Amino acid sequence: MKIQDLILAPLSWLYGIVISIRNGLYKADILHSHTVSIPTIAVGNLAVGGTGKTPFVEYLIRMLSPHYNVAVLSLGYKRRTRGFVMADENATALTIGDEPMQIHQKFPSIPVAVCKDRIHGIHCLQQQVPNLQVVILDDAFQYRRLRCGFYILLTAYDRLYIDDHFLPLGRLRDNKHESLRASAVVVTKCPPQMRPIDQRIVDTKLHLPVFQHLHFASIAYPSLASNQRVLVVTGIANPEYLVNQVKMSNPKTSVLSYPDHHTFTDNDIVTIAKAAETVDIIYTTEKDYMRFATMELPESIKTKLQTVPISVQITDEAVLIKHLHQYINENIHTHK
Repeated sequence: MKIQDLILAPLSWLYGIVISIRNGLYKADILHSHTVSIPTIAVGNLAVGGTGKTPFVEYLIRMLSPHYNVAVLSLGYKRRTRGFVMADENATALTIGDEPMQIHQKFPSIPVAVCKDRIHGIHCLQQQVPNLQVVILDDAFQYRRLRCGFYILLTAYDRLYIDDHFLPLGRLRDNKHESLRASAVVVTKCPPQMRPIDQRIVDTKLHLPVFQHLHFASIAYPSLASNQRVLVVTGIANPEYLVNQVKMSNPKTSVLSYPDHHTFTDNDIVTIAKAAETVDIIYTTEKDYMRFATMELPESIKTKLQTVPISVQITDEAVLIKHLHQYINENIHTHK
């Protein structure tokens, strides 16, 4: 074990104790979980960032909105507002956060709201959205005050929660055993042509109980330019997937990587503008672009800046959709 790991291990152990106590208080009903009068689907993970929650929420919107009146509720991380805020034509990443803004821009007809108190947020949505039938909650697996009806747990293929450790030694923010609360487990960011043998290896490692269903999801990228001088600018948890995709067709790719949800400063813009002088294209993620859109950018950046939209493709998609429809249909009539 490395010296750094020896230092972090006790802190990780203490963190795990605190989380276990908290979870135990909820299981003993000393801390109370509450339900709401509408079907709720929570998308989340056990680790910090980087499992693809936002693209998966978008996937659920595409699958469910043709059949039900759907709304999305998020925390709105790093927004500059408080309380319940509904996205409207004046919304920006500053008012609702970058990820909710991304969803709002791509699905303008779908109600998108942010609220730290998820229970209050759902009640506000029910008051403001006529005939609301389903609420999709982004990053709500650890929000124990609300007991959702259907939990979808995401875990990255190259860093399964079963192989991880508590913060700060690893990236886990919750106990591995809490995975049992999930209705479905989705392994995200899988290789596009994942072999059946690799799926079986993951299945064996996770060893899910019979009531949980395992799915595998890969990222679908659009066609990108080739043989260009490219600069990739990101402020996301795991930029490696995007960087590798760009480098496949553009070997002359340079990278400026910032922390997840990074608030770009004037100094950052100066650095990016200088790097932009020697490239043809600047690629960034949709989430990062939501933050760039709130800033005055020099022409050297604006004329070259392009987003790389992504979507998810899921194995046994029909099975997942069937279980979601079954859950919603069994519960929607009780909440009219």
